Amino acid sequence: MAMFSRYRSAPKLDLGAQYGTSDSIAAVRNAINLGVIPIKNTVVISGGQRLDHLAAIYYKDARYWWVLAAASDIGWGLQVPPGTVINIPDINAVATIIG
Repeated sequence: MAMFSRYRSAPKLDLGAQYGTSDSIAAVRNAINLGVIPIKNTVVISGGQRLDHLAAIYYKDARYWWVLAAASDIGWGLQVPPGTVINIPDINAVATIIG
């Protein structure tokens, strides 16, 4: 799986510190709504589960937690309340949108 980053075109402060995100999250949400990125699975969060843990299980890389958040219309944060439905999109289709 090719690595891709939601920070690809983020503006940077001095010393290279990033202070903004690109439009990747909006692009993923839009592509899912248009049916370009298929949802492979859904998970209902139980107590103690976090998006980075789910990303590690489904994508073998916890850094893709933001893909799950974008696909599930969740704002910033790794912890979501129990009962939240998490969409698990096809990561290869996400990679074609994000690059």
